[in-house]
Amino acid sequence: RKLDESGLKPPFGKAAASVDEAVAAANEVGYPVMCRIAYALGGLGSGIARDEEELTGLVQKALSHTGQVLVEECLKGWKEVEYEVVRDKSDNCIVVCTMENVDPMGIHTGESIVVAPVQTLSACEYFNLRSIAVRVIRHLGIVGECNIQYALDPHSEDYRIIEVNARLSRSSALASKATGYPLAAIAAKLALGRSLTELENAVTKSTSACFEPALDYIVVKYPRWDLQKFKNVSESLGSEMKSVGEVMAMGRSFEEVLQKAIRMLDVGAHGLCGFSDCFDDIDGELERPTDKRLFAIAEAMRRGRSVEEIASLTGVDRWFLCKIRNIVDVERKLSGTVIGDIPADLLREAKKKGFSDRQIAGLTGCVEGKVREKRKSLSIEPVVKQIDTLAAEYPAQTNYLYLTYNGSSDDVDLSSKDSVAVIGGGPYRIGSSVEFDWCCVNSILTLADLGYSTIMINCNPETVSTDYDICDKLYFEELTLERMLDICEKESPAGVIVSMGGQIPNNMAAALSENGVAVLGTSPDDINRAENRHLFSRLLDELGIVQPPWKELTNIEEVEEFADRIGYPVLIRPSFVLSGAAMSVALSRAELEEYLEKASDINRDHPVVITKFVTGAKEIDIDAVGMEGELYCYAISEHVENAGVHSGDATLVLPPQRTNLETMRKVKTISRKIARALRITGPFNIQFLAVNNDVSVIECNLRASRSFPFVSKVFRMNFIDLATRIIMGERLPRIDRSAVDLDYVGVKAPQFSFTRLKGSDPVLDVEMTSTGEVACLGDDFNEAFLKSLLSVGFRIPERSVLLSTGPIDSKAYLLGSGRVLADAGLKLYATRGTAEFLGRNGIEAEILRWPLSKKRPGAIEYIAAGKIDLVINIPKNIEREELDNDYLIRRAAVDFNVPLITNLQLARRFTEAFGSRSESDLKIKSWKEYV
Repeated sequence: RKLDESGLKPPFGKAAASVDEAVAAANEVGYPVMCRIAYALGGLGSGIARDEEELTGLVQKALSHTGQVLVEECLKGWKEVEYEVVRDKSDNCIVVCTMENVDPMGIHTGESIVVAPVQTLSACEYFNLRSIAVRVIRHLGIVGECNIQYALDPHSEDYRIIEVNARLSRSSALASKATGYPLAAIAAKLALGRSLTELENAVTKSTSACFEPALDYIVVKYPRWDLQKFKNVSESLGSEMKSVGEVMAMGRSFEEVLQKAIRMLDVGAHGLCGFSDCFDDIDGELERPTDKRLFAIAEAMRRGRSVEEIASLTGVDRWFLCKIRNIVDVERKLSGTVIGDIPADLLREAKKKGFSDRQIAGLTGCVEGKVREKRKSLSIEPVVKQIDTLAAEYPAQTNYLYLTYNGSSDDVDLSSKDSVAVIGGGPYRIGSSVEFDWCCVNSILTLADLGYSTIMINCNPETVSTDYDICDKLYFEELTLERMLDICEKESPAGVIVSMGGQIPNNMAAALSENGVAVLGTSPDDINRAENRHLFSRLLDELGIVQPPWKELTNIEEVEEFADRIGYPVLIRPSFVLSGAAMSVALSRAELEEYLEKASDINRDHPVVITKFVTGAKEIDIDAVGMEGELYCYAISEHVENAGVHSGDATLVLPPQRTNLETMRKVKTISRKIARALRITGPFNIQFLAVNNDVSVIECNLRASRSFPFVSKVFRMNFIDLATRIIMGERLPRIDRSAVDLDYVGVKAPQFSFTRLKGSDPVLDVEMTSTGEVACLGDDFNEAFLKSLLSVGFRIPERSVLLSTGPIDSKAYLLGSGRVLADAGLKLYATRGTAEFLGRNGIEAEILRWPLSKKRPGAIEYIAAGKIDLVINIPKNIEREELDNDYLIRRAAVDFNVPLITNLQLARRFTEAFGSRSESDLKIKSWKEYV
């Protein structure tokens, strides 16, 4: 209505609060329709419905998340463009950044490859949308910042205003990093009554903030997915966001930044080439986009498809396709050449088109170092450029830098004195998220406090570490050995810190050291002794420290023989993987063969590690700081879930509540031995298994872990600040603070994205699947635990619970939990086996039938109808039919937004906490009032 007042064009559609209203709206709009949820982020629950049946399914699930859906005309195939606009109380209004999606409408902007500034719009289209953006923000009366999303018809100048976000968004963060214009800071000042004309331009330090940035460079944002980590998940991309992170690349040509961005993703691709064997149905890949869509486009070009053919199949603008063809053309020229004979012009062209030394080495049949030698002998080296936001119209004062081969000289003085570089964590992905950004930023702040000139190297636009006012110099660059060496050669830092950004910088330690870069903290040799399973296992044997039996094997016969010898269950882990990728537990030889096939698909060129899986074991973590081999400070945390759930998916408790003092003493003693043997200086993390008081070591990471921010905040002691001071040689008095000193409890709980990952099985195992976390404090475990569950969207059951509690030993383990729920006045529903077991023990439960059963009432029917408040489903490892039924129940709970627990220990601890809060009055009301 508001847009109609100004004669502006939103998509034609209607809001609906029920399935019937949505169907009526769709009949008026005409199929296909776009169905979107109101008041939701990331396209949650949205999709395109081609008929009434599809619409009904979408709306039923959507209304379980919110009370309103939007049924609108489908604009699939139109261009998607975004404008970031700022307005002050005096009605001064500017467009800070324009962004264009490489992908057409139909793919969520968070899933899209985005380029800034816009590249394919005509001057008429650009200025028309600009004038509309200004009219919108003025008409809505917004003071501050807003993001406007447009759909633009590629065959005319027709448009629709898809959405106006009168707040900072993901795109606003990207726009801030792309332009150097600090949108959040400016918006905050405007909200406090300041005007754009009186605020200073942070880049020039001499002009006002009332200017529209002009870019003499190009920026690409590329999303990062981890879809391969989820069972049964659909890999197709659409209007619902699935990506877990993103990178941003800067340069002077689209080809350059696109290839840089692909390397930044850290998915094993060294540029746009290298995925040619992946596509059996190339037309299908082009028509139905997946996370490999750009590689499919490049492969189609290699197979002779024209730009016109690809444009018609993908909807991608021809300008972008022609740029991709330029990359493929250079790849073709390089293939088969010999590095010693390669013409200087061809090598220079390849570097300008974003080819890395490693890519060129692969195409010319040599090693990366030879390519580096060749191009340096030809004086083909990158130059350092500044983000100045005004295309050099005014002198820039910023320290915001990137490297490019499309330039002739450096923009800044590169003679930093007493500088230290910190390598960041790269894109957020499962296993590496904001925790490492926190570590990097705190390390930088400590270095500055110690008087060092600080250099930050990272490529993630979502992080604080890539704010240019955090450090003395920010390199927004790819985290590859080639680029690290380029920066170190130009800056000559006193050293680099690799232990704060997770696994990416840690993996570079040895190569950096071999190339003459000083790695600060624990030595690269000792890092290798911890990372290499053979060397670490030998070290533990020498120290007399127990570890679960394991062996690295290369063929199925050896694997089966070893598994038979140590006994099932066994843990299968391919080599060289992060966050448990392709790790699985096999209970039998049949399961072992099935899992080995999965592992070989992901990492077929590497051996498989088989480890004895210890059942019923508690998992314990120690996060610590070493000082020249001595244990300086530490925090011991316990997992709620038994071993078998990846540490990143586990619920972490500090201080430990159910770990006895003898076990904790052994953990500390073992940690002290390992710290001495590896001469650790800086942060480290060790994971342990404990059965009764028998303690064994799983692994040791000589870097910060995901839990360092958590333990720092619970202990109120900044472990990273202390680690950085020790790394830089400061002598600090020993800290031996005990968790017993804490008069409160901290609980860290994982956040999952199963709702957005259609088809994925929402069950926890040894492969990590969480995409975030929360931490809460309480006077005791129960309070902190319940707060943490509520914080990740868990809802306390008020009326009913559905129980499906797995094998007989699991049923017995949760018998007391069933009694607590029944005593609290909740109606219990259960699948047949569970209901009969409860009945034999005096607990009444109504039977709901398996999803695959023809009998009624059915479990999914009740979940979909909103009759179930909580599902406790413990997975089985027996007959295929039961496995399928369990999966369907879990998936229905996720799809219809019903809280779900799939872990035995978690279910029991929840019901204990639930019961402890209703001892005096078992009515739900009083318990809810407590929460």
